[in-house]
Amino acid sequence: MKILLVEDDATTTEYVVKGFAEQGHNIETASDGHQGLLLATSMQYDLVILDRMLPQLDGLKLLAALRATGNQTPVLILSALSHVDERVKGLRAGGDDYMTKPFAFSELLVRAEKLMQRGNSAPAQTELKVGELVMELLTRKVTLAGSEILLQPKEFQLLKYLMEHPNQVISRTLLFEAVWDYHFDPRTNVIDVHIAKLRRKFEELGFGELIETVRGAGYRLRQGH
Repeated sequence: MKILLVEDDATTTEYVVKGFAEQGHNIETASDGHQGLLLATSMQYDLVILDRMLPQLDGLKLLAALRATGNQTPVLILSALSHVDERVKGLRAGGDDYMTKPFAFSELLVRAEKLMQRGNSAPAQTELKVGELVMELLTRKVTLAGSEILLQPKEFQLLKYLMEHPNQVISRTLLFEAVWDYHFDPRTNVIDVHIAKLRRKFEELGFGELIETVRGAGYRLRQGH
């Protein structure tokens, strides 16, 4: 993992660099805010460890400038300012964690590694695609063969669940409990009603067979036309 330490105290810098190097991490340093901001915006790091009180550019101003560029590298603030108000300021400015000095390296290491793991995790899924059917999860826009389909909230949730499990037979019980969050009542026809509404909207675009009824088992969203 590649770490940037922005710290003006030479003793602290030596201590932190030695500790991370012994754990096999690559760590670079900057001794003032301007140099730290330059490195943080021009190089790619898995984590920035940032002091609050820095020469030339304050740590929080550095952090604000970094976030203003759209850079979301995890930042762990390491500061002698320990009052709760100062910790809140640091987190509100865009810090992901806040540790106070003096500190134990073992705790710094654990917190740093957790932030780096979080930063390198897979990004949240924002789109589902099954054949020519596309669902944008953030805007809740659904298109089929390029044409937008307007869906009611439950229709959207029902289709989303089917799209998350393409070509799989999903029982009415599972659909009901996943979308309506109730225990399934065999007497209800709410699933059938909503499936029929989805099918009618697909039929208008020539995709009437997209949702298949598997008799006695449930429904399946087909991958192909």
